[in-house]
Amino acid sequence: MENKDITFYSHGACNEVTGSKHFIKIDKDIIQLDCGMFQGRRKESYRKNLELNFSPAEVSAILLSHGHFDHSGALPIMVKKGFGGNIYSTSATRDIANIILLDSAYIQQKDLEYLQKKANKYPDRGLTLRAPFYNSQDALDTMGHFVTINYHRDFSPVPGVKVNFFDAGHILGSAMVCLNIDDKMKVGFSGDLGRKKLPILRDPEIMPDLDYLVLEGTYGNRLHDTYGMAKEDLAKVVNRAYKRGGKIIIPAFTIERTQELIYILHLLVMDQKIPDIPIYVDSPMAVNATSIFKIHPECFDKETFDNFISVNLDPFGFNQIRYVSSVRESKKINEHTGPAVIISASGMAEVGRILHHLRNNIENPANIIAIVGFMAEHTLGRRLVEGFKEIKIFGKKYRVNAEVKTLNAFSAHADYNEIKEWVKQYDLKKLKKIFLVHGEKEALLSLRKELLSIGVNDVKIAGYDNTYELEY
Repeated sequence: MENKDITFYSHGACNEVTGSKHFIKIDKDIIQLDCGMFQGRRKESYRKNLELNFSPAEVSAILLSHGHFDHSGALPIMVKKGFGGNIYSTSATRDIANIILLDSAYIQQKDLEYLQKKANKYPDRGLTLRAPFYNSQDALDTMGHFVTINYHRDFSPVPGVKVNFFDAGHILGSAMVCLNIDDKMKVGFSGDLGRKKLPILRDPEIMPDLDYLVLEGTYGNRLHDTYGMAKEDLAKVVNRAYKRGGKIIIPAFTIERTQELIYILHLLVMDQKIPDIPIYVDSPMAVNATSIFKIHPECFDKETFDNFISVNLDPFGFNQIRYVSSVRESKKINEHTGPAVIISASGMAEVGRILHHLRNNIENPANIIAIVGFMAEHTLGRRLVEGFKEIKIFGKKYRVNAEVKTLNAFSAHADYNEIKEWVKQYDLKKLKKIFLVHGEKEALLSLRKELLSIGVNDVKIAGYDNTYELEY
């Protein structure tokens, strides 16, 4: 059998952390790894998401590592532009992607309607109106392309390539991807690499020894606090806001981060570490996502099984929790005058109901805005993390009088020490090269140095649209 021409290249998440789109080309077959939506400056986001510099119709198959929006959100754009192949994922990832894509279509439409009203009412603000990337029917059409595969089961997306999914420990159903090409070369894709000892999910697995690895580096220059610190820090924030009669506003990704927060708050209530305080989960998608968690206990770790499932307790249901779906219920939260926890999407505070909660609460010094996830450059969430004293929401300026507290222990991404420990478990003599993606420039430069220090042969920071040959 002749050796094939094999190349790797990326059209997203290069020196940035959104819009993951990576490709392995094997002769004429193109396998795409993830298909995320780019998030950042509005004008730049619109251009990058709509003006693809490759042909979706030429892609043979898509391997989806997990359902987060920055990894799955552009799938309907691919289908609308001619992609006709299969989208392979785990069952839980398929279920999560279903609600994320439908919710994204709904939010895009509602945001357009809201901005249209504002533009008509305040023409001097110069609000820019753009058509949604896709609608609900486009999202449903995309779901028809999914083929679900369990962990550790061989499948062949194109001739000569066997693929296996391994648990990435990042979110429900998240997978690392191992491609075995003609039994001569193994290429691994980490997706988003999780962390050990996080609540709910199992620890990240190890793939077979690899020739090449495409590795994320979101936290390539940072270290996290421990999970124990996450519980302690969250309890401190809740108690501090409660004492001064304030609210805790938490922008949170609806998948995994929201459920993790609910789970920890449940434990804190059970242990009487926080007072009896209303906890609002204000996101239709988060409500739906939590129901998906309930039907996929096969993804849970032993601790969650022992503490809840084995004794028939719901980890995500207790007296203080209030799940909010309708707009009317969401608006009614504003009438609540006492302390409360409000968890809402989007996680980077760019779109969705969280903007309304921030607008209504950001100028009150009794309140706390708790940041529990990574905030990409040029997002509203990043501006809050960086300490901006004034921000714009829906074109209007607001003073940031509320306390902003970043809780570093909540990240579901491995930090650079955790990444190094994971990489060390592979045969580094066999591993020819690591390609770093999904990280800002400083993080990837730092991670590259760390990986070389442990004996990795070659570490390349993938460039946008650069092509790299993979040798047998």
